[in-house]
Amino acid sequence: MTELLRWGIIGPGRIAEKFAKDLTVVPDAKLYAVASQSGSRQLADSFRVPSFYDNYQALAADPAVAAIYIATPHNSHYQNARLCLEAGKPVMVEKPLTVNAAQAEELVSLAQAKGVFLMEALWTRFLPAFRRVRGWLEAEEIGEVLMMRSSFNARMAFDAGGRHYDPDLAGGSLLDLGIYSLAVSQSVMQANPTSIQAQAVVGSTGVDECLAVNLQYASGAISQFSTMFRGHSANGMEVFGTRGKISIESWFFKAESAHLERYGRQPERFRGKFRRGGFEYQIEEAGRRIRAGEIESPLMSHTDSLANLRVMDEIRRQIGVRYPFE
Repeated sequence: MTELLRWGIIGPGRIAEKFAKDLTVVPDAKLYAVASQSGSRQLADSFRVPSFYDNYQALAADPAVAAIYIATPHNSHYQNARLCLEAGKPVMVEKPLTVNAAQAEELVSLAQAKGVFLMEALWTRFLPAFRRVRGWLEAEEIGEVLMMRSSFNARMAFDAGGRHYDPDLAGGSLLDLGIYSLAVSQSVMQANPTSIQAQAVVGSTGVDECLAVNLQYASGAISQFSTMFRGHSANGMEVFGTRGKISIESWFFKAESAHLERYGRQPERFRGKFRRGGFEYQIEEAGRRIRAGEIESPLMSHTDSLANLRVMDEIRRQIGVRYPFE
């Protein structure tokens, strides 16, 4: 029988609640501890968690906690993850892993030096639909990839002090929404872009509220994506190849289905309905790697996270978005 993996959560907000709900369908894991510096016990009480802490250090030091999920605002990811790694605790950090590549490089070096698991919780990469998309691409079902395009636009009410718009909290549409398009693009292309072109509408608080990016790869393939806080769209994804197309019609980042079209052949649709809310797949992957004594997952490797952040650093450089604490 597989030993139960006891999880702790740092930062009990909305995303942490989703993690806690989806953890309930993972049979060999349970939520054991929650830490909140604000003193809020709502998440711990809702899930009848055995241990509650009013500081992160105490949770990281708890010998009963086998792994930690970090769901604090972007600007805190680096320091929270560093605390856990220094305590020898495997850690899964909500996307983005950190605010910039320099911070991520330090965390990866620390994880490697200590032999402790570290993974960015970018749940899209672990979903059954995206595993199938990856399989179609590896089988060259659509031939050579020529172009990809995607969008993730969602209307966020303006709040200058809220996490979406506050530069002190590493706000902006790129780190919050655009990262999904970028991470999927990198997975589809299996390479880093050789050319990056970005344009943005930077709002009154100094963060990107609307963003459009063109990436080109050494193969010649192009990836285009857009993201914004000021309006909705279909939020779909398409990958065009020399022999066909792969598409996800709407809300690609949480897809349960994907569509394959091959010229001259019958189309194919994959359906992979979630067992819960979709976080369960990254939780299970982390658990497998932690039990195996590994320090990363090939589905969202350290190399992948670093590459994504280096591209985002360049995008922010081009659009003139720099956070006060950098």
